[in-house]
Amino acid sequence: MNILIIGAGAWGTALAVAASAQHAVTLWSRDAQQVAGMQSTGHNARYLPSVALPQSLRVTNDELATVTQGQDLIIIATPMAGLRACLTLLEAASVRVPVAWLCKGFEAPQDEAAYGLLGHEIARIVAPSLSTGALSGPSFAQEVAAQLPTALVAASPDARVVDTLVQGFHSDTLRVYGSDDWVAVEVGGAVKNVLAIATGLCDGLALGLNARAALITRGLAEMARLGVALGARPESFMGLSGLGDLVLTATGDLSRNRQVGLQLATGRSLDAIVADLGHVAEGVYSARTVVARAAHLGVDMPISQAVVALLDGSLSAKQALAQLMQRPPTAEV
Repeated sequence: MNILIIGAGAWGTALAVAASAQHAVTLWSRDAQQVAGMQSTGHNARYLPSVALPQSLRVTNDELATVTQGQDLIIIATPMAGLRACLTLLEAASVRVPVAWLCKGFEAPQDEAAYGLLGHEIARIVAPSLSTGALSGPSFAQEVAAQLPTALVAASPDARVVDTLVQGFHSDTLRVYGSDDWVAVEVGGAVKNVLAIATGLCDGLALGLNARAALITRGLAEMARLGVALGARPESFMGLSGLGDLVLTATGDLSRNRQVGLQLATGRSLDAIVADLGHVAEGVYSARTVVARAAHLGVDMPISQAVVALLDGSLSAKQALAQLMQRPPTAEV
């Protein structure tokens, strides 16, 4: 199988390394300097410096519309902010092979919407002729590149897309499960980043393991409420891209979103934290769109709302905690 991965960040590079053992993989980046460095050193110095790139992996900066030709599967590994433009280009190039994205989050609001959209909603607008899906689940790029055991979920209502993703990435170290509930998979991937910031804050304030367990559990309830309001099945949130991704991102120290919460607890400014990370922490950018979409649907998400208030500077860490703990008692739903 010929696989094109668009975007040479950590996750795109890791999947390219993993798939190269079985398939002919091309890794594309818009950054010509980055491509030249990867070609000359055999490493992605910025994102995965310790991982050797397979000799069979083709790394290129050639015109993207040309590179798409002859592929059997195309993966978009850009941040959410780049998904719309990439889908638009592939639509214009009349791509007819399955296309899937790795990015997790709600897009920042566009002119035509007062709230952010999920990936499949963007695709419906700008690339209606493409066969699309999402590849998601609990996964740190470094561990996938190191061939440590990982499970992902390929989500699309189009069985051809799901089957192609499974064929492309399922291996002895990477299990890929299929799902037709891409709404749940995308909501889980978006909301877990926001909840990971909250959990990092909880741990940074040394509130204890009881508090962490409560926050993760109630956060999962928020995630499911939003997903069901958007058309997802509630049981889907007990899967890899719901509970699985939430637990990993909220508790794993490789999580950039968790690191944001940990550092906010020390009193550092958000600007300084983001600058030091050097990589995208999607929860910082998608928290407001998650809350805006929930408000549009009348869905209550108090933990996510507290995260937004914290990121905006309208609440301190201790004030955000007090706001959550002082909510009136209610039934567990």
